[in-house]
Amino acid sequence: MSIKTLTLAMTGASGAPYTLGLMKYCLGMGIHIQFLTSQPGQIVLGMESDLKLGGSAQKMAMRLAEYFDAEPDLISVYAKDQWTAPVASGSSVADAMVVCPCTMGSLASIATGTSDNLIHRAADVIIKERRPLILVPRETPFSSIHLENMLKLSNLGVTILPPNPGFYQGVNSVNDLVDFVVARILDQLHIDNQLSPRWGNA
Repeated sequence: MSIKTLTLAMTGASGAPYTLGLMKYCLGMGIHIQFLTSQPGQIVLGMESDLKLGGSAQKMAMRLAEYFDAEPDLISVYAKDQWTAPVASGSSVADAMVVCPCTMGSLASIATGTSDNLIHRAADVIIKERRPLILVPRETPFSSIHLENMLKLSNLGVTILPPNPGFYQGVNSVNDLVDFVVARILDQLHIDNQLSPRWGNA
């Protein structure tokens, strides 16, 4: 399936470079990004990058377009309680969704279907419509509760992709480690990329 629209959600776990790397690549491919972020996600983004987001969803969309030098119509931003957003309905569901990074709280809410904010509802819609959902959980070590929730979601067809970078390709910078994880996410979305050397080609 060709990805034309991707819902990308960021929650309040460490890992903003993964989010930004994924968004940058997808925008460069002309993929429409529906961006969702929690307030803790915005805080982490400001701590871990030079991108500060705030204000209305419209202002955040404009800031993202400026930051990535992207066409404004490629980025849509929705507030966490904007229940009229397309991502909240199966009739206008995106081709796929990635939660990157994904907190254990968000993972638990998605696993139980609580839908108490737009991120959780969007994930619920993706699952019920049987579209690809990728969760990038940022926690260590995992507790039995975390693992049970991941197993439940995996059994539903959700891809659990912890950001565990390899080193066989040669690492010269932190960006190499970020690219490794972003490349694995893109692979799961069947988006062609050469961000990181393949095994045997390093």
